[in-house]
This record gives sequence, structure tokens and C-alpha cells, in this order.
Amino acid sequence: MSGDAPSLRPYQREAVEAVLSARRAGTRRMLVCLPTGAGKTVVFAHLARLAKRPVLVIAHREELLSQARSKLQHALGAEAVVAIEQGGRRAEAEARVVVCSIRSLRTERLARLLAGRDVGLVIYDECHHAAAEDNLRVLRELGCFEPGWTGTLVGFTATTARGDGKGLDEVFEEIVYARTLPEMIHDGYLVPLRGYRVATSADLTRLTSRGNDFREEELAEAVDIEERNALVARSIQELARDRRTIAFCVTVAHAQHLRRSLLALGVRAGTVHGEMPSDERARVLRDFAEGRLQALTNVAVLTEGFDDPGVSCVAMARPTRSEGMYAQCVGRGTRLSPGKKDCLVLDFVDVSELSLCSLPSLFGMPRELDLEGREVGEAERFFEQLAFDHPAFEVEAGAITLGEIQARAEAFDPLTQEVDVEVRAISRNAWASLGRHGLALHFERAPGRLSEALVVSRGARGRRWEVSLDGRAVERFSAIEEAVQAVDFEVHQMGRAAESSARAEAAWRRAAAPKGRAEAVAGVRRGGRAATALGDVLALEAWVKVTTGAKRAEGAKRGR
Repeated sequence: MSGDAPSLRPYQREAVEAVLSARRAGTRRMLVCLPTGAGKTVVFAHLARLAKRPVLVIAHREELLSQARSKLQHALGAEAVVAIEQGGRRAEAEARVVVCSIRSLRTERLARLLAGRDVGLVIYDECHHAAAEDNLRVLRELGCFEPGWTGTLVGFTATTARGDGKGLDEVFEEIVYARTLPEMIHDGYLVPLRGYRVATSADLTRLTSRGNDFREEELAEAVDIEERNALVARSIQELARDRRTIAFCVTVAHAQHLRRSLLALGVRAGTVHGEMPSDERARVLRDFAEGRLQALTNVAVLTEGFDDPGVSCVAMARPTRSEGMYAQCVGRGTRLSPGKKDCLVLDFVDVSELSLCSLPSLFGMPRELDLEGREVGEAERFFEQLAFDHPAFEVEAGAITLGEIQARAEAFDPLTQEVDVEVRAISRNAWASLGRHGLALHFERAPGRLSEALVVSRGARGRRWEVSLDGRAVERFSAIEEAVQAVDFEVHQMGRAAESSARAEAAWRRAAAPKGRAEAVAGVRRGGRAATALGDVLALEAWVKVTTGAKRAEGAKRGR
């Protein structure tokens, strides 16, 4: 096949080569993970050009079918027959590339489509849907799981996470290439993101979960209320101003109610959803693309396959716990476009005891951080500098701004951290808090012979609390209270003198620390409050040791 194929960006060439290399190595079912706006269609169009046998492209939405066919036709040239198989449309027998709606591929129709076609390449767009049972049926009937199948299945998605929690490892053997949204922004292929955190009074604390996210009917009841819709609309009016905005909602009713709130403020707004006739949806999208509408409220329709580079504001009126869904929504505003400098993300944050996704959390920063309209890149640089200037400081949970973090860091004193009330209730010993990392206790095994017991978090689940004595790990516990009780018992077994030395009133704690050790931790406390008492210096040494080790472990984990 020959055509006016678009030139590939470096990472797109890498993705193509990764697919070819994996196939040469024997992998038949592989996955490519590229964020929204990275040009997945360009990559699979190039793979289709290279294919020597017929190609089948599977998609889910009507908009995806048309976009894929258009880009494939452009890449393969006018002489190549690129057909659509969907609804009343049937692919011609001579079509070498067929773009299919997976919902149309009932068993009989698929058999007819495959008759006389030796399909060598199956491309599955938005393949995070692949684990659904009927989609698996289509792949089975294509022969993708047969031991003797000679074809190749390549799935493309912006996220490997599914809302129902099902993994894709039963479908695909390997992720052969992946790029993240932050990487694409850093490299200049997508626009920078700015963010605002807007707190609402909607209460999500009683909602139950379905898979990795909320139950939609419960979520809609909690957030589709007049006061919240008015707040969302006013925030879009004031913060987005002349930006073309898409707002993600929970249900059709929620989207319609938010649209009415926008119209009441004079914001030209429309609504699109999956229940609309396709011609009406196309008309609303056209009005939005041509500037007759400034804002679109939608339910799921614009999460996938929506390609409008002019969008420069995303309003997350739908709270979610799913990082995959959140990244897809935000990605709708990241495409490059002439005159477009960035994309604004409005996070509407409700009252919740669960972790909601936010723009900062997508980039590994505290999820409750309010960027106050600043760029994510600026915040990332801030945290890098913060780690350099204040290596022992850690951001506590709770809504906070960069300015507040800076002020707290400059006044930070680890010695003022309080031990949890549950620990104080069961122990008379002078445990020192190490923040979220755990606890430290210093005592004398014998007069003048100091020992250190640490209870440190080594994970998020199971027996996460590790107890070490003088640097030697001895046991793990599920609850921090169990670990404290175990250490207290060991100290008690050492005798009355050791037990007395573990108390806050022990005389050795107020003794002057060796000058060199005091100077080594002089920079940990802020505001010129140097520690001189031996008990304080030991607590600071433990803090530095544990937090430095945790940062080193996290750095190694990210570098893998």
C-alpha cells in the first residue's frame, strides 16, 4: 500500500518498532499505552501500511470509526479500500482494511466478514474494554487465543485501568510500549496543564463502590444538586472565561441540569450523551467546534475518541476514584493547537473519606493540593526544590496551597509531631513520632548503653509495621498498636532500669548531646531552634534516617 502517510514523531517510531520487535520475538497479543493526543491512530495506520495481509480495526464508538477510517485512508492512499462494518454498512469484499464496530460483530456477521479474508493484523482501539465478556467473544472468534493463530493483535489505549477492576492480562501478553501524560507534556507534545481546586459541600462519605469507582446512581444523587451545579457553572464562567470547555458529568440528567445552570449565567452551552440520535450529537459537536457554543456538558461520550484540539478547559464535575478515567477526561484538553498555550483543569472536590483523583495526584503530588491556577510543571519544580531545601519535611494530608506548604516547611519541627492517641493510650513510654512512617523509642539497655527501637511502615497492606532493634529487623505486625506493645514488652523484659529509661522523665534524655551529633541534625528543625538535649537529638537522627530511607526507596521504585 502507498499513501501520503504522516511523518512519525520519535516516540511513534519507537512504538512501531516495539510492536515489530515483539512480534519477531513471538508475542502475538500486545498492548501499546499512549495518552490522549499522542496520535495512536497515526501509529496503527503506519502498522496497517506495513501489513501484508488484511487488517481489521476494532472500535467502540461511531466517532471513533469515522476518525479511524479517515486517518487510515489518508495514510494508505486513495487507491486503498478502507471500509466500515457497522449497522447498515457492509465492508466490500476487496477492502484490505476494515474498521469495525465491535457491537455489530455478532457471530454470524463476523463469520461473513472473515470469509475469504486471511486477517493478519487486528488493531483494537480503546482496548481497555477488551476484558468485557462479549468483546472477549469477538477476539476468540477471530482466533486470537488459538495456539496456531498466525495473526497479531495490537491493542491501543490511554489507560490500562478499568473501572470494574478487571485486568487486561487475560487478553494481552505484554505491554510493549508506554508513554505517560506527564512525559508527553514535558517533551512538548501536549500542552501544559493548569489547575484550580473548587471545594463543594456535596457529601460522598456514604457512597458505596463498584469496582474501582463509585456507583453511578448513588454518585448522581449526591452531586446533581442545584447548589453544586450553580457553583460548577459559576466557576466555569469566572475561571474558564473564553476558553472552550467540556464538563464531565455523571448522568444525562446531571449533564442537562448543569447545562441549564450555565445558560442561566449567560454561558452558551450544549449537552451530548450516548442516548442522543447520532445526527443531533454531530450537530451539537459541530456548533461547539465552530464556536457557537462555549461549553459542552457530557456523559462518557467525550471520554474516548473525541478529537477537538481547541478545547482548553476541562471541568471535572464528576468526581472519580479511577485514575484511568480521570486521565482520559483531562487528556481531552491536552492536544496542541495554534494559539493554545495550556489547558485549565477545574477539580470540583466533594466531602469524601476516600481518595479522589485530582490534577496534582495525576502527577504524583498531594491530591488535595490547590494549584490556584498555576501550571503543574511549576508545582513539580517547587516540590523538587522543596526536597532539596527541606529534605526531612513531609506534606501532611489536607487541602493546602504551594504557599502554605512553603511556610510550613520553613517552620517545620519534627519534634512537635504528636504520637497518635491510640498509641498514647496503651504505652507509658516516650515514643517519638516519625510522621506517617511510624515511631521511634530510645532507652538504655544498661546504664550508658543506648538502644533504638523503630516501628516503621514497609507497605500499605498486610503485616506492614516492621519492628527493628538497633538496626536489626525482628518482626512485623498488622497494626502499629501491636508493634508498640511488642516493643514495650521486650523493654519490660530487660529489667526495671531499662523500663525506667524508656519513660519521658528519664534523666539521660535531658543530658547534653555530643556536639558533633547535635550539629549533624541542626538543619532539621527550622527557625534557629537547634536541638541540644540527647533525647531530642536521637529523635531527630531517627527521623532523618527513616525519611531518607523512604525517599531513597521511592526513588528506586520510580526508576525501575
